[in-house]
Amino acid sequence: MQPINRNCRDSGFSYVREIMSGKHVNGEVRIHGWLHNKRSSGGIHFLLIRDGTGIIQCTMKRDKVEPEIFDLTDRLTLESTVELSGTVKKDPRAPGGFEIQVKELKVIHMAHGDFPIAKKYHGPDFLLDNRHLWIRSQKMQNILRIRAKILEVAREWFRMNEYTEFHAPILITAACEGGSTLFNVKYFDRDAYLTQSWQLYAEAAIASLGKIYTIAPSFRAEKSRTRRHLTEYWHLEVEIPWCDLNGIMKVQEELLTYMLHRLSEEMAGELRTLGRDPEDLRRIEPPFEKITYDEAVDILNRDGINFEWGDDLGWIEEKHLTLKFDSPFFITHYPKEAKAFYHKPDPERPEVTLSADLLAPEGYGEITGGGQRIDDFNVLLKRLEEENLNPEDYKWYLDLRKYGSVPHSGFGLGVERTIAWICKLDHIRDAIAFPRLINRVYP
Repeated sequence: MQPINRNCRDSGFSYVREIMSGKHVNGEVRIHGWLHNKRSSGGIHFLLIRDGTGIIQCTMKRDKVEPEIFDLTDRLTLESTVELSGTVKKDPRAPGGFEIQVKELKVIHMAHGDFPIAKKYHGPDFLLDNRHLWIRSQKMQNILRIRAKILEVAREWFRMNEYTEFHAPILITAACEGGSTLFNVKYFDRDAYLTQSWQLYAEAAIASLGKIYTIAPSFRAEKSRTRRHLTEYWHLEVEIPWCDLNGIMKVQEELLTYMLHRLSEEMAGELRTLGRDPEDLRRIEPPFEKITYDEAVDILNRDGINFEWGDDLGWIEEKHLTLKFDSPFFITHYPKEAKAFYHKPDPERPEVTLSADLLAPEGYGEITGGGQRIDDFNVLLKRLEEENLNPEDYKWYLDLRKYGSVPHSGFGLGVERTIAWICKLDHIRDAIAFPRLINRVYP
């Protein structure tokens, strides 16, 4: 097995993650990183050093280092970059249970002394304006590590189950979901749009590659100011040939369960710091509970929420329903008018579709949407006409029903919505490093 390839400045240095695992107890180490925080008490400096893999406490005693090093450390500003060496000690009083007793310290860069993010309350607008610095906070570090782990284990599940990763265009000419939520882009001498989903292209690719998935950005020009909407978000999408509605729900159950169990095992510390008990994720097992759209409407109206059959469920309705569940659950068989044109009508009840949304509990709402696609040419053409869409814009998509059409299904999982639920976030903006909102595209 090949050793880890470290870059030239990592040679001879240890990672904080390794030290916090107990690997170097009573041993000598060298680390480098950023000064995350500092306090002094008498003749001791307590330094929190962040190196990208974690944060560790480093203690410097006046009588254990050269006087000029102690004085230099006293002048260190937050976010200065340093190299230091010392002895690793196990200490239950230290954050994480380990610390480095410093013997040498070298300043690589002395940061300006006006680091804007202090240990006090900052409003959301201030933190969004300073997002490039706020992502250094321990909260954002934990969220972003969990985000990375979610995508890592999802890809692992896909690999184990023989899916192929497939990439579709970001620039498109025809809407997948709805024309009113498209971002228009000038593409040389014609108009194009930013994609809402890979789905139409995925339906073309299943005849080439079979079971496929993607993890890619999607864009919705929704003028929404809710806590669960972004204008640019990441989509984990799946498309499978020879698959019906029940089959695609089973795939979602197995994939999400695998992701949640792996997170509970490998990210327990990060989850706890965010207020999520890993056991909450560990206990989730398939099959998930399923209710129909009709049943959801009945529940809402019985509970005093006036909701008309045929409307799509909004944030208020979803929140109300999900507070009744402590595990993810499906709502199935939405009306045609509440779903996009490609959803297959139920042969036994054509006014509803073979569709299913997966909702996260605890008030978080929809995290996936999907179902069975129309596989008949004439039915698809009729649905396009009913939605006042120009069949010429979808000529290539209609071709897929002329040459080798099969029953097929798929779904899209909103990565940030899933992270928001897992990490118990109050707002979806914290589920991504640099959120794009209706009123924000900076930094």
